[in-house]
Amino acid sequence: MDDGSELSLSVAHIVRRLKGSHLHAQIERRAKECLHQPEIRLDSLREDVRRFLRTSGWERQLQNAVYRELQVQRPPSHPAAPLEHLKEPLAYMRKAQACWEKRVLKSLNSMSAELGVPLARMRPAAEQKELTSKWNEMGTDEPDLTSFRPVFAPKDFLEVLISLRNPNYDSSEDVGVRSHWGLIQVPLDVRDIPQLRRAYAELNLTTGQLGIDDHAHIHPDLFENEYLQIGKKVVVEQDSAAAQQYSRQGCSTGLRADLWALILNSNNQPQDAMHYEQLTAGVVQHDLLVDSLIYKDVKLTASNDDYYFVFEDFLYQVLLCFSRDTAVLEHFKYNSATPPRSFVQGKGEDEECAVVYPPNGVIPFHGFSMYVAPLCFLYNEPSKLYSVFREMYIRYFFRLHSISSSSSGVVSLCLQFERLLQTHLPQLFYHLRQIGAQPLRIAFKWMVRAFSGYLSTDQLLLLWDRILGYDSLEIVAVLAAAVFAFRAENLMEVTSLGSAEVCLSHIRRVCVCVFDTSILSPSLTYSWKAANSR
Repeated sequence: MDDGSELSLSVAHIVRRLKGSHLHAQIERRAKECLHQPEIRLDSLREDVRRFLRTSGWERQLQNAVYRELQVQRPPSHPAAPLEHLKEPLAYMRKAQACWEKRVLKSLNSMSAELGVPLARMRPAAEQKELTSKWNEMGTDEPDLTSFRPVFAPKDFLEVLISLRNPNYDSSEDVGVRSHWGLIQVPLDVRDIPQLRRAYAELNLTTGQLGIDDHAHIHPDLFENEYLQIGKKVVVEQDSAAAQQYSRQGCSTGLRADLWALILNSNNQPQDAMHYEQLTAGVVQHDLLVDSLIYKDVKLTASNDDYYFVFEDFLYQVLLCFSRDTAVLEHFKYNSATPPRSFVQGKGEDEECAVVYPPNGVIPFHGFSMYVAPLCFLYNEPSKLYSVFREMYIRYFFRLHSISSSSSGVVSLCLQFERLLQTHLPQLFYHLRQIGAQPLRIAFKWMVRAFSGYLSTDQLLLLWDRILGYDSLEIVAVLAAAVFAFRAENLMEVTSLGSAEVCLSHIRRVCVCVFDTSILSPSLTYSWKAANSR
């Protein structure tokens, strides 16, 4: 298609998405109301209405909504493109994802049958009353969860990714010996360091970075104060695109919550608070099997974390509501995954009686709650916290546990991590491979959680600033490679997988050094300089 046709297709796609939305109704109502104002004239009606919408702030809200649509669900490249190609263009990826979904659903159904626990049930009135009374202190509840087990853990998912093969690709034709060193053996394009440097130009050594320059021996007036003033202007202007650009160099602690909400276009309108209350009512009315998986996961992860255990109640509230939110199903239009379906009891396996289960189409796994936990430091209002988390999930986090060829998908992240190490630290990679300590087996758990639970919270938020700023998870793989580079000297001395894991077990302290010494991002400069000099 030519540029004109592609632009027309994009415009039509966005108009179709926004038409009928709450924002569309609000703008339409305000436009009609302004017709009664004396300054609106019939001979210049179109221009006058536009001027009113611009001065009253509605034009900026519309711009932010359009920007969100472009970020979340990019328009189809061709009007005749099949739906499955919009979700995932590669057939072998779609097949692998479908097989993985069947395996996860089978695990859930087996657990339901073994424990005699239904997938869903209506809570008795007494139980509803009890849950309502302790909604804000669910962390004090100690249900017996010993029989419940996570449907899968990151290491199970990694084995599936390792087995991925493109049937149309002959790996023996690959001339590079190093291409066979890694665990991921699929031919996907990932960026090398020169390409990454161009893509992440704001993270070069000559550009100030919040989280580094404000801690260095530099007078704060030279960077931090000026940068803070710019951030305040961005928040006042309420421009999503400007906020995203600003976030590339880090967000100050006092502005981060507002900037992230602006980037995600999560403005917590009254209808959002109402939606959250409806989800809360759904949790009170119905008990789902996945509720126990959520309880179990929070107990195993966040509750045992020095940073996040205090947010246990918030985590239960947000995740239980998330499991009931059918609005999350919208992201399956561009997700390679398909929401799991179950059948209404007593109706047989008639497709007409099939329902999405859980209602949001996402089965929680071990570590899922760690996607929410860091956000609790930013938002103390549950409905706002929920709104931001849901937007973070449907933009980024879903890609970390679904099989796809996306450049921000977990397969590409794994491949990029291995390529960076193979290219710039080949001796280290070969050594770890020879002793049975494949680097990806160690780093995968970091990447699948976007480092949540592995970095200290202040540095994790700095990392997530860049994820939002660049609208990409690529930097997660780069940071994982940088940690190995930073510990390269020690890792060359290890003799087993266990000792390699011990060497990297204090990643929170390691990454303090990596961030503070700060070739691509503030977290990587020192490590990559060392790699490039070898």
